[in-house]
Amino acid sequence: MANPLVRKLASFAALQDGDLDLLNAICARTREYRAGSDLIGEGDRPSEVFLLVEGWAYRYKILPDGSRQILAYLIPGDLCDIHIFILREMDHAIGLLSDARVAAISRNEMQQMLNEHPAIAQALFWSTLVDEAVLREWLVNMGQRDAYSGIAHLFCEVRLRMEQVGLVSGDEVFLPLTQEQLGDTIGLTKVHVNRVLGRMRAEGLISLTDRTLKIHDARRLEEIAAFDPNYLHIHRRS
Repeated sequence: MANPLVRKLASFAALQDGDLDLLNAICARTREYRAGSDLIGEGDRPSEVFLLVEGWAYRYKILPDGSRQILAYLIPGDLCDIHIFILREMDHAIGLLSDARVAAISRNEMQQMLNEHPAIAQALFWSTLVDEAVLREWLVNMGQRDAYSGIAHLFCEVRLRMEQVGLVSGDEVFLPLTQEQLGDTIGLTKVHVNRVLGRMRAEGLISLTDRTLKIHDARRLEEIAAFDPNYLHIHRRS
Protein backbone atom coordinates (compact mmCIF):
# COMPACT_ATOMS: atom_id res chain seq x y z
CA MET A 1 0.00 0.00 0.00
CA ALA A 2 2.98 2.27 -0.65
CA ASN A 3 1.63 4.52 -3.40
CA PRO A 4 -1.54 6.62 -3.71
CA LEU A 5 -2.92 4.78 -6.73
CA VAL A 6 -2.78 1.47 -4.87
CA ARG A 7 -4.36 3.00 -1.77
CA LYS A 8 -7.17 4.48 -3.83
CA LEU A 9 -7.95 1.46 -6.01
CA ALA A 10 -7.81 -0.91 -3.03
CA SER A 11 -10.90 0.89 -1.74
CA PHE A 12 -12.80 -0.26 -4.83
CA ALA A 13 -11.57 -3.80 -5.51
CA ALA A 14 -9.60 -6.67 -3.99
CA LEU A 15 -6.20 -6.35 -5.66
CA GLN A 16 -3.90 -9.34 -6.07
CA ASP A 17 -0.10 -9.44 -5.95
CA GLY A 18 0.18 -9.18 -9.74
CA ASP A 19 -2.09 -6.13 -9.71
CA LEU A 20 0.02 -4.48 -7.01
CA ASP A 21 3.26 -5.18 -8.87
CA LEU A 22 1.89 -3.57 -12.03
CA LEU A 23 0.53 -0.49 -10.25
CA ASN A 24 3.78 0.01 -8.34
CA ALA A 25 5.75 -0.26 -11.59
CA ILE A 26 3.53 2.36 -13.25
CA CYS A 27 3.94 4.76 -10.32
CA ALA A 28 7.72 4.38 -10.43
CA ARG A 29 7.96 5.87 -13.97
CA THR A 30 7.40 9.56 -13.38
CA ARG A 31 8.36 12.95 -14.76
CA GLU A 32 8.47 16.17 -12.78
CA TYR A 33 6.36 19.19 -13.71
CA ARG A 34 6.21 22.72 -12.35
CA ALA A 35 3.17 24.42 -10.89
CA GLY A 36 1.30 26.53 -13.45
CA SER A 37 2.08 24.30 -16.43
CA ASP A 38 -0.51 22.29 -18.35
CA LEU A 39 -0.45 18.52 -18.70
CA ILE A 40 -2.98 18.75 -21.52
CA GLY A 41 -4.34 21.82 -23.29
CA GLU A 42 -7.81 22.30 -24.70
CA GLY A 43 -7.74 21.19 -28.34
CA ASP A 44 -4.82 18.77 -27.81
CA ARG A 45 -5.03 15.23 -29.19
CA PRO A 46 -4.20 13.04 -26.15
CA SER A 47 -2.22 9.86 -26.66
CA GLU A 48 -1.40 8.99 -23.03
CA VAL A 49 -3.24 8.69 -19.74
CA PHE A 50 -1.65 10.83 -17.03
CA LEU A 51 -1.47 9.60 -13.44
CA LEU A 52 -0.81 12.07 -10.65
CA VAL A 53 1.67 10.54 -8.19
CA GLU A 54 2.51 13.68 -6.21
CA GLY A 55 0.99 17.17 -6.24
CA TRP A 56 -2.34 18.63 -7.33
CA ALA A 57 -3.84 19.23 -10.77
CA TYR A 58 -7.16 20.60 -11.97
CA ARG A 59 -9.53 20.49 -14.92
CA TYR A 60 -10.54 23.88 -16.24
CA LYS A 61 -12.02 25.84 -19.11
CA ILE A 62 -11.23 29.39 -20.18
CA LEU A 63 -14.26 31.35 -21.36
CA PRO A 64 -14.17 33.83 -24.28
CA ASP A 65 -14.02 36.76 -21.82
CA GLY A 66 -10.91 35.28 -20.19
CA SER A 67 -12.61 34.04 -17.04
CA ARG A 68 -11.88 30.54 -15.81
CA GLN A 69 -14.08 27.76 -14.46
CA ILE A 70 -12.40 25.00 -12.45
CA LEU A 71 -14.19 21.71 -13.06
CA ALA A 72 -12.34 19.22 -10.83
CA TYR A 73 -9.32 18.73 -8.64
CA LEU A 74 -6.94 15.83 -9.25
CA ILE A 75 -4.98 14.62 -6.24
CA PRO A 76 -2.34 11.87 -5.90
CA GLY A 77 -3.73 8.57 -7.15
CA ASP A 78 -6.00 10.20 -9.75
CA LEU A 79 -5.84 9.51 -13.50
CA CYS A 80 -6.79 12.20 -15.99
CA ASP A 81 -9.27 9.79 -17.74
CA ILE A 82 -8.78 6.11 -18.41
CA HIS A 83 -10.05 6.34 -22.01
CA ILE A 84 -8.82 9.84 -22.83
CA PHE A 85 -7.05 8.70 -26.01
CA ILE A 86 -10.44 7.94 -27.59
CA LEU A 87 -11.11 11.68 -27.88
CA ARG A 88 -10.43 13.45 -31.14
CA GLU A 89 -9.35 16.48 -29.14
CA MET A 90 -9.61 17.78 -25.59
CA ASP A 91 -12.63 19.91 -24.68
CA HIS A 92 -10.92 21.26 -21.54
CA ALA A 93 -7.42 21.64 -20.13
CA ILE A 94 -5.65 19.97 -17.22
CA GLY A 95 -3.19 22.19 -15.38
CA LEU A 96 -1.02 21.89 -12.27
CA LEU A 97 -1.82 23.69 -9.03
CA SER A 98 1.50 22.63 -7.48
CA ASP A 99 4.78 21.05 -8.49
CA ALA A 100 4.02 17.44 -9.34
CA ARG A 101 5.32 14.02 -10.26
CA VAL A 102 3.29 12.47 -13.05
CA ALA A 103 3.36 9.06 -14.73
CA ALA A 104 2.32 8.70 -18.38
CA ILE A 105 0.55 5.47 -19.36
CA SER A 106 0.46 4.65 -23.06
CA ARG A 107 -2.71 3.61 -24.87
CA ASN A 108 -1.42 0.06 -25.31
CA GLU A 109 -0.42 -0.22 -21.64
CA MET A 110 -3.82 1.03 -20.49
CA GLN A 111 -5.72 -1.35 -22.75
CA GLN A 112 -3.54 -4.27 -21.68
CA MET A 113 -4.06 -3.41 -18.02
CA LEU A 114 -7.84 -3.27 -18.45
CA ASN A 115 -7.93 -6.53 -20.42
CA GLU A 116 -5.55 -8.60 -18.29
CA HIS A 117 -6.20 -7.30 -14.78
CA PRO A 118 -9.94 -7.44 -14.08
CA ALA A 119 -9.63 -6.24 -10.49
CA ILE A 120 -7.80 -3.11 -11.65
CA ALA A 121 -10.38 -2.60 -14.41
CA GLN A 122 -13.22 -2.85 -11.89
CA ALA A 123 -11.50 -0.39 -9.56
CA LEU A 124 -10.84 2.10 -12.38
CA PHE A 125 -14.44 1.95 -13.57
CA TRP A 126 -15.59 2.50 -9.98
CA SER A 127 -13.22 5.45 -9.70
CA THR A 128 -14.71 6.93 -12.88
CA LEU A 129 -18.19 6.67 -11.37
CA VAL A 130 -16.94 8.50 -8.27
CA ASP A 131 -15.52 11.28 -10.47
CA GLU A 132 -18.98 11.70 -11.99
CA ALA A 133 -20.57 11.77 -8.53
CA VAL A 134 -18.13 14.46 -7.41
CA LEU A 135 -19.05 16.55 -10.46
CA ARG A 136 -22.72 16.25 -9.51
CA GLU A 137 -21.97 17.52 -6.00
CA TRP A 138 -20.01 20.43 -7.46
CA LEU A 139 -23.05 21.31 -9.58
CA VAL A 140 -25.12 21.37 -6.40
CA ASN A 141 -22.48 23.60 -4.82
CA MET A 142 -22.76 26.04 -7.72
CA GLY A 143 -26.55 25.98 -7.98
CA GLN A 144 -28.03 25.42 -4.53
CA ARG A 145 -25.53 25.84 -1.69
CA ASP A 146 -24.64 29.31 -0.49
CA ALA A 147 -20.99 30.40 -0.40
CA TYR A 148 -20.49 29.46 3.25
CA SER A 149 -21.89 25.93 3.00
CA GLY A 150 -20.39 25.41 -0.47
CA ILE A 151 -16.83 26.10 0.65
CA ALA A 152 -17.41 24.03 3.79
CA HIS A 153 -18.59 21.14 1.60
CA LEU A 154 -15.54 21.46 -0.64
CA PHE A 155 -13.19 21.35 2.38
CA CYS A 156 -14.95 18.26 3.77
CA GLU A 157 -14.65 16.53 0.39
CA VAL A 158 -10.96 17.37 -0.02
CA ARG A 159 -10.17 16.12 3.47
CA LEU A 160 -11.87 12.77 2.88
CA ARG A 161 -10.34 12.24 -0.56
CA MET A 162 -6.87 13.02 0.76
CA GLU A 163 -7.45 10.73 3.74
CA GLN A 164 -8.32 7.89 1.36
CA VAL A 165 -4.82 8.03 -0.16
CA GLY A 166 -3.04 8.51 3.17
CA LEU A 167 -2.27 12.21 2.81
CA VAL A 168 -3.95 13.68 5.90
CA SER A 169 -1.73 14.46 8.87
CA GLY A 170 -3.87 14.79 11.98
CA ASP A 171 -6.25 17.63 11.19
CA GLU A 172 -4.05 19.12 8.43
CA VAL A 173 -4.43 18.77 4.67
CA PHE A 174 -2.23 20.09 1.85
CA LEU A 175 -4.36 22.60 -0.08
CA PRO A 176 -2.42 24.48 -2.81
CA LEU A 177 -5.33 26.76 -3.72
CA THR A 178 -5.43 30.54 -3.84
CA GLN A 179 -8.59 32.46 -2.97
CA GLU A 180 -8.95 33.24 -6.67
CA GLN A 181 -8.84 29.52 -7.53
CA LEU A 182 -11.40 28.73 -4.83
CA GLY A 183 -13.61 31.40 -6.37
CA ASP A 184 -13.19 29.92 -9.84
CA THR A 185 -14.31 26.58 -8.40
CA ILE A 186 -17.42 27.74 -6.56
CA GLY A 187 -18.33 30.66 -8.83
CA LEU A 188 -17.45 33.46 -6.40
CA THR A 189 -15.31 36.55 -6.49
CA LYS A 190 -12.01 36.59 -4.63
CA VAL A 191 -13.48 39.20 -2.25
CA HIS A 192 -16.43 36.93 -1.42
CA VAL A 193 -14.14 33.95 -0.81
CA ASN A 194 -12.03 36.09 1.50
CA ARG A 195 -15.10 37.00 3.54
CA VAL A 196 -16.18 33.38 3.87
CA LEU A 197 -12.73 32.20 4.93
CA GLY A 198 -12.55 35.05 7.42
CA ARG A 199 -15.86 33.96 8.93
CA MET A 200 -14.68 30.35 9.18
CA ARG A 201 -11.50 31.45 10.93
CA ALA A 202 -13.41 33.70 13.32
CA GLU A 203 -15.74 30.84 14.23
CA GLY A 204 -12.78 28.54 14.96
CA LEU A 205 -13.58 26.11 12.15
CA ILE A 206 -10.39 26.28 10.08
CA SER A 207 -7.06 27.96 9.55
CA LEU A 208 -5.45 28.20 6.12
CA THR A 209 -1.77 29.12 5.95
CA ASP A 210 1.22 28.11 3.82
CA ARG A 211 -0.96 25.95 1.54
CA THR A 212 -2.13 23.92 4.54
CA LEU A 213 -5.77 23.61 5.57
CA LYS A 214 -6.22 22.87 9.26
CA ILE A 215 -9.73 21.82 10.24
CA HIS A 216 -10.30 22.56 13.92
CA ASP A 217 -13.93 21.37 14.15
CA ALA A 218 -14.64 18.74 11.49
CA ARG A 219 -18.06 17.81 12.87
CA ARG A 220 -19.29 21.40 12.82
CA LEU A 221 -17.91 21.91 9.29
CA GLU A 222 -19.81 18.82 8.12
CA GLU A 223 -23.00 20.14 9.75
CA ILE A 224 -22.66 23.48 7.96
CA ALA A 225 -22.12 21.70 4.63
CA ALA A 226 -24.80 19.05 5.29
CA PHE A 227 -22.00 16.78 4.14
CA ASP A 228 -22.93 13.19 3.27
CA PRO A 229 -19.84 11.27 2.13
CA ASN A 230 -21.81 8.50 0.42
CA TYR A 231 -21.24 10.04 -3.03
CA LEU A 232 -17.51 9.32 -2.72
CA HIS A 233 -18.29 5.57 -2.49
CA ILE A 234 -15.10 4.90 -0.58
CA HIS A 235 -16.27 1.52 0.74
CA ARG A 236 -16.80 -1.08 -1.95
CA ARG A 237 -19.95 -3.12 -2.31
CA SER A 238 -19.67 -6.53 -0.64
